Amino acid sequence: MSRVLDSSSVSALLGAEGPFAREVPNFAPRETQQRMADAVANAIEEGGTLVAEAGTGTGKTFAYLVPALLSGKRVIVSTGTRNLQDQLFHRDLPRVRDVLGAKIDAALLKGRANYLCLYRLEQTTRDGTFSSRSQANDLQAIRAWRSRTRSGDRSELAEVPESSPLWPRVTSTTENCLGSECPFFDDCFVMKARRRAQEADLVVVNHHLLFADLALKQEGFGDILPGAHAFILDEAHQIPELAGQFFSVSISARQLTELAADALSECVGQAGALSVLQPALDGLNQAVRKARLAFDPLPARGAFAQLEADANAHDALVALDSALDALALALGGQAERSKGLSNVHERALALCERLSRIADRADENEVRWYEISERGFALSATPLDLAPPLRALREVTHAAWIFTSATLSVAENFDHYTQQLGLDNPETLALGSPFDYPNQALCYLPQGLPEPSARDYTERAIEMALPVLHASKGRAFLLFTSHRALRCAADLLDGKIEWPLFVQGSAPRHQLLNEFRASGNGVLLGAASFWEGVDVAGEALSCVIIDKLPFAAPDDPVLQARLEALARAGGNPFTQWQVPNAVIALKQGAGRLIRDVHDRGVLVLCDPRLTTRAYGRVFLNSLPPMPRTRALADVQNFFATMSA
Repeated sequence: MSRVLDSSSVSALLGAEGPFAREVPNFAPRETQQRMADAVANAIEEGGTLVAEAGTGTGKTFAYLVPALLSGKRVIVSTGTRNLQDQLFHRDLPRVRDVLGAKIDAALLKGRANYLCLYRLEQTTRDGTFSSRSQANDLQAIRAWRSRTRSGDRSELAEVPESSPLWPRVTSTTENCLGSECPFFDDCFVMKARRRAQEADLVVVNHHLLFADLALKQEGFGDILPGAHAFILDEAHQIPELAGQFFSVSISARQLTELAADALSECVGQAGALSVLQPALDGLNQAVRKARLAFDPLPARGAFAQLEADANAHDALVALDSALDALALALGGQAERSKGLSNVHERALALCERLSRIADRADENEVRWYEISERGFALSATPLDLAPPLRALREVTHAAWIFTSATLSVAENFDHYTQQLGLDNPETLALGSPFDYPNQALCYLPQGLPEPSARDYTERAIEMALPVLHASKGRAFLLFTSHRALRCAADLLDGKIEWPLFVQGSAPRHQLLNEFRASGNGVLLGAASFWEGVDVAGEALSCVIIDKLPFAAPDDPVLQARLEALARAGGNPFTQWQVPNAVIALKQGAGRLIRDVHDRGVLVLCDPRLTTRAYGRVFLNSLPPMPRTRALADVQNFFATMSA
């Protein structure tokens, strides 16, 4: 692949006289998009680091794809979710490639859990036990699809829901993959996808896979991804949280029960293995159940010390450790009988090491914590400072790094973001949205609401929201900072409004969004997952109401430990950490409102702290430049002019 253009001429392609203006329907040249494209081109050419905040409507996907395709260099593009991966690879990339006439080979690579595993499909078919008829039907659909798919990517098979319990049984994980000793290795969909990626000029991945591959490189193992000259991370505001998850050492009830289930499956065809392993398998499953019951009286999340201080929880942890050791010992005696038994033995040993690592070793540079779910639990140790491991991962690549999102800065200052990632003196670029916010939007800060800590706050906020909803004729998102507030609001609105009501949790997210769009005048109540990655353009969404400033939950043990460490170092945890994180989250939620040049709408920010606290100005100054009002009449007039 030869280099086509120098960086100074990239922006011209996206200008009024360029091929995109001629060939792409409804394409509008944007000065901010051209500036970003030039900055990306320079970063790729010079091997530099760029942090680019591009407001909604900038067209940042084209702004980084154009220089990436014309650079003549191998590029990895990483996105936040599988849906964004698919959109980028199947829609945006082909369009840019066609317009440019770029002769580059591109590949899509996902984590192994997204690909059908032929070995585990055969195992599941042979096992033949299902908890419901729908699972048996799903298996038949997957078997039929297996004979016609070329990629094995489960997103192709829409008729089997993503939430089907059968998918984990017919896909693999890093732990249970048999690797080159698998009887289906030559036909493995994961290996085929990796080989395509290793040969491609541009590879589209997601952040989880990117981190996994960089860790393998650092440890001296083979690459999943090809060595690249540039890494472009879209939706890069997610990186700090995802990095915290990736660098954590964790063990969960699900991992332990899956280990036992896989060991049981591997006993098939191995005479006598089941009789030897059954007591240890039963012992582990029983220890997991008893641990979950012992943890039940404790808070849902907390420091590991809380488990150690509770007698029942402590005893349950000791019993769990003993049961896992016993299974590892029993598997050791059977490991040579088959590759499958050898694999589960290695997994058991690894889980033993993880449990001991979390339970027995306290490190001042990390926080040990637990989390209880409805049916399980997880134990983790997470680094307090992510900058050193992230810096080390980047350094092994000797490549350009581009981080971009609509929400990376706090009042156009990037320090909070760059310090978390260990980015030393990167080039930064703050590009405002090209949308006409002064005329397209209005920000309403209602008066008279109590402090958010008031017991009746949600009731008062909904009472305030009702006249706004009448003015907007529905067509609204109500975004909440907690599921408790969401459920309370759902109860308050159910049967009391004339518009269709959609509540997070009542159906899958994509279904709720499709039904909301189709309704044309719905009211959707959402929490965390609806604050970002949701795109509803047009009049169907004309109002976004946010109940409170999205400060992180105070029960987060990792957050608490980081705040305490910052205070010990002489910093101000509130202004240096909590406010910046909440600002970025608020910008994500507010960004749901205006998604198109023709959109108009009202952003309602209920939280009175925006006007009663000094830090409120930081939040308001970080939002797009829309006019503000404290009068309901202005909101009503705004919507009246929309329908006039």
